Amino acid sequence: MTETGENPTPSQRTTKSAGAFRTISEVAMELDLPQHVLRFWETKFTSVKPMKRGGGRRYYRPEDVVLLKQIRSLLYDDGYT
Repeated sequence: MTETGENPTPSQRTTKSAGAFRTISEVAMELDLPQHVLRFWETKFTSVKPMKRGGGRRYYRPEDVVLLKQIRSLLYDDGYT
């Protein structure tokens, strides 16, 4: 909850700096998408390549998040398939 008692927006929940790496759960929350959609996009869009460390845990770079936002916009806002 925020100071006004409202639920925070995804951008308010993320407290990392703009240049920080993000986990799949943080990116999914920021883009308002399920995590499985991001995993699926990795198989369909060769440009989406998060770093994987320790047991396959994904870490998205800031440029990955920008790309994912563009993909989301093209698919969900502009109606591309």
